[in-house]
Amino acid sequence: MEFPEEIKRIRQRCFLTQQEFAKEVQVAFSTVNRWEGGKAKPNFTAMKNIKKFCLKNNIDSASVEEAWLDYKVEE
Repeated sequence: MEFPEEIKRIRQRCFLTQQEFAKEVQVAFSTVNRWEGGKAKPNFTAMKNIKKFCLKNNIDSASVEEAWLDYKVEE
């Protein structure tokens, strides 16, 4: 699965809107929207916050981390 699908899966697994998820990982709503749309990928700090979110919610973060490492944003 590519990164946009992984981040959406994590968000939906916790029944959160993009706005709610953005608040949890300390980014703007538009940032989450761009991640899920494949227009951007998180920086290192955002990924650390996503990992913390996963740990807090008992979600395996390995697949999203792997997807993040491999993902290239389409220009």
